[in-house]
Amino acid sequence: MTTPFWYNAALALIKPLYQWRIKKRAKDDLQYQQECLERFGPFQAVKNTQAIWFHVVSVGETNAAQPLIEHYLKTGHSVLVTNTTKTGQARAKSLFLKEPYAQLFQAVYLPADQKKLVRTFIQKYQPKMLALVETELWPNLLIEADQAQVPCLLINARLSEKSAKGYGKVPSLTKPMLRSLKQLLAQDQASCQRFIELGMPEERAKVVGSIKFDIAAPASFIAQAEQFRQQWQLANRKIITLASTHAPEEQYLLTAMQPFLNQHPELLCIVVPRHPERFDEVYAESQTLNLNTQRRSLNQTILPDTQVYLADSMGEMWLWYALSQACFVGGSLNEPGGGHNILEPIALNVPTVLGKNYFNFQTIVDEFVAAQGVRVVQDAEQAAQVLFELIEDKLQAQCLNAAAQQIMQKNTGSLAQHIQVIDQYL
Repeated sequence: MTTPFWYNAALALIKPLYQWRIKKRAKDDLQYQQECLERFGPFQAVKNTQAIWFHVVSVGETNAAQPLIEHYLKTGHSVLVTNTTKTGQARAKSLFLKEPYAQLFQAVYLPADQKKLVRTFIQKYQPKMLALVETELWPNLLIEADQAQVPCLLINARLSEKSAKGYGKVPSLTKPMLRSLKQLLAQDQASCQRFIELGMPEERAKVVGSIKFDIAAPASFIAQAEQFRQQWQLANRKIITLASTHAPEEQYLLTAMQPFLNQHPELLCIVVPRHPERFDEVYAESQTLNLNTQRRSLNQTILPDTQVYLADSMGEMWLWYALSQACFVGGSLNEPGGGHNILEPIALNVPTVLGKNYFNFQTIVDEFVAAQGVRVVQDAEQAAQVLFELIEDKLQAQCLNAAAQQIMQKNTGSLAQHIQVIDQYL
């Protein structure tokens, strides 16, 4: 089994553009060289061969895989994590590249999907198995792993109708990829059916729910939030977090929040943009609105007159949620949107609001909407109004939280099913 000639030719043609993009977003030449080393070889020194290899694209998939990765590290297995994005890698390292897991854990970028690179990477790291998280499928990666007798699983799998149409346009790539998978563990029946229609053998696919429901905030972040609450004298502040925001959400949301922030000095808005390259842009937008803004990257603290705190750091989302009394989950008011994970704030009992464009998490969000466990808004003005109401009306916030917690409890258990399947390949 091999990938089509046109696919490999296309990869060779776009490689210089890919390298240019890496250079453009790198902070300095050292960071550029480091990323190129990991993406195009000769790769990082191997910490542990025979590791369980998890491929997670970005922050969302890293967070989803967190309880699984933690389980295997706790049981003494070495774990290799590959990421596609800088934010995903930073998140993985912030979670696991520390004691007691530092010696067992390694995080590197996934190599570009060229046959020779992928083959060399697999030969060098010699993983026990490969677990791809959610929808991250690469043709040469899967075929080379299969030929090297590395079992490949697609776990916590989800596939939107839109993505399925995209995969359906290239059956010469999609069918061999799916047939290389030993198991597909889907979040929901709709996703499972879409994968089967695209060529996944039905007997190797099953629905086990989403491991995203089996999450708990790391104790270190809860402790740090409590420390900040005391150090920064936040006991009397009413804190709203705007999380994982995209352009132009910050501009619209801060504009809509401005009257509330000016009229209520106890109100504080923490803004956590999704992409680090936009941190300065978001700071400038806040300044344009004359909002008193402090920045995490400059080690500035929240002062009594701070209206906006720009959380321009990476890997600290749990901390900001733990400080909040209400939150907005972004990527859901922009176009086309798609949304981000609402389960993190809900796991911390934070009343959660999101925009109408949440198709990336359709099944999960719909269940909370039906139970009145989250609030979906149409625009930034409505978001600001609803967030302010939840901050002011404790009863309304409690009702929202109670409904959300019932859904969380009902859906736990997917983690144990994932472990049961993965263990068969170890």
